[in-house]
Amino acid sequence: MEKNTQIIERLQTKALTMKTEIFQIAKQVLKELILQIPETVDGVERQVFIGKELLVRATEAERMVLRKLINSLLTEMRIREASDIDFGGWGSQKMVWLRINGEKKPVPEFGTFEADESDLLIQNLLLENQRGILYRQRSIDFSYAFRNGALLRHRASAYFDMDTLSLNMRAIQTEIRAYQSYEFSPLVTRVLNLAHTKEGLILVTGITGSGKSSTLDAIVDLNNQAVHAHIVIISSPIEFVHRSKKCIIRHREVGRDTLSFKQGTVEALRQDPDIIIIGEMRDPETIMAALEVADSGHKVFSTLHTSSAVESIDRILGEVPPVEQERVKNRLADILRCVISQKLVPALDSNRVLAKEVMVMTPSIKAAIKNNNTSEIYQMIAESKKYGMTTIEQDLARLYVQRRISRETAMNFANNKRRMQQLLNV
Repeated sequence: MEKNTQIIERLQTKALTMKTEIFQIAKQVLKELILQIPETVDGVERQVFIGKELLVRATEAERMVLRKLINSLLTEMRIREASDIDFGGWGSQKMVWLRINGEKKPVPEFGTFEADESDLLIQNLLLENQRGILYRQRSIDFSYAFRNGALLRHRASAYFDMDTLSLNMRAIQTEIRAYQSYEFSPLVTRVLNLAHTKEGLILVTGITGSGKSSTLDAIVDLNNQAVHAHIVIISSPIEFVHRSKKCIIRHREVGRDTLSFKQGTVEALRQDPDIIIIGEMRDPETIMAALEVADSGHKVFSTLHTSSAVESIDRILGEVPPVEQERVKNRLADILRCVISQKLVPALDSNRVLAKEVMVMTPSIKAAIKNNNTSEIYQMIAESKKYGMTTIEQDLARLYVQRRISRETAMNFANNKRRMQQLLNV
């Protein structure tokens, strides 16, 4: 944390002197380039003209000025401790927006950007082949980094909004959150650590922005410091870049280093891995590939956009064709080792705190999955504290008792409101 504070202080001094000057120069460059756009060109064709004509004609110095403007906005985002920045497109109303402590608001002092200005700024961040994907698919995920004392990395998504371009960028922390701060029980740590458990599927789940990637990074670091092994990370895009310590760590970005999550997962089998990190199981093909790899004796970590352990199991089974469900159900019961479902909830100190549900596979839970009795798993988790398990409601109650969150927050973020009420009354 001290290192992060020093970086922010250094960024503040640079940002104050650079911000106004860069903004003025970049605005002039944008104005001169936009004057070259024919008035008759509109829609996707306008974006293609900007990418294939304007940016090709622009000098290296002009393009660098535009990047410096983006870099100054990203620097200011770090100074304000925002997690995300958004601009461009109809919805932004020409303004730059920041998400701070979970709330996304416009920042008037960042100035305004006309549609063509934001279109140019966004396309200038992309490689030529990435712009081609953007025109065809109407969106693209990519990573963006620049050096400002430290290397600052960002996960980005550019997409169309009413024929104009929008951009979201999420700040990737310069340091990994310490694994110990998650307060997992020793039994759960044994499941997550390759030194104790050599195979199986572990899921980290939650909605977008719930900190799944940070948790995976902490688990990777746990193994990187504990055992000599090979870790393959497949992500879209690559976020935190790990330095190999005891483990050799490979980073493969979908669309750049491999064509898809499924292909990257299958390819990893030929790369002598001990641990495979699949950034997201977003389609049936990737789910099936992950199950097969875990079934082959590898340790696999992945994520799902689900809010509980039971929902995660049901989601996987629901994604496969009916004729495959019986086979997949039995395979999942045999290879699943742990599900961590998490939420970032508002804390009383105006920050956010992590609440989590943890399910560890036991013979009873395995039987419930095989016998289509997943509805019984919630109660099994609630009664298995000795195995390191907890429901999200129990963890929210713990945070409330510790006076870290309010009673209202506990109720709002609970999956089972009735059970939450019972725990709070007790």
